[in-house]
Amino acid sequence: MARLMSSRLTSKGQATIPVQVRKALRLKPGDRVAFDLTGARATLRKLDPQDRAYLALAEQAFAEWNSPEDEEAFRDL
Repeated sequence: MARLMSSRLTSKGQATIPVQVRKALRLKPGDRVAFDLTGARATLRKLDPQDRAYLALAEQAFAEWNSPEDEEAFRDL
């Protein structure tokens, strides 16, 4: 049975992950988490090694497009 837990969002957009969730996902300090967004619902999961490898590759591949000029050019898309 699903169990509802909550956390308060800070002014910086941060929230504490409840201890029960950290234990269930085996999260420890320094672990990365992923948010899967479907409509108005988000799920949290521990980022697995394949996801981390993909993100690292994507950051390298798109680094050349990460300039202030690009931000300005593509802001309204």
